[in-house]
Amino acid sequence: MSNPDFIGLVHSVRSSAEAALGEVTSPMLTRLHSDGILAKKTATRSLKLLDMLLEKTNGNLDETELDTLRSAIHSINTKLESSELKDAEEATRKDSIN
Repeated sequence: MSNPDFIGLVHSVRSSAEAALGEVTSPMLTRLHSDGILAKKTATRSLKLLDMLLEKTNGNLDETELDTLRSAIHSINTKLESSELKDAEEATRKDSIN
């Protein structure tokens, strides 16, 4: 049976990363999102934490817990990659204007 505290922890870390990348609106996080470098560091730290949880809990999670953790890792990875692509496109556009 899934541990609701573990599922809650994974959701909390995932939400923090998504908020830092601007996926969730929050007055508290408006400043964080406006600083792209800090936002990416926050999301990357969250991703590393989830990766560590996956490694350290190997063989000790039920199917629901494992699926939740893998889904969170995949989601954050995808959003970080998308954010980096947007930054690269914006930099290219700025360079072409100048």
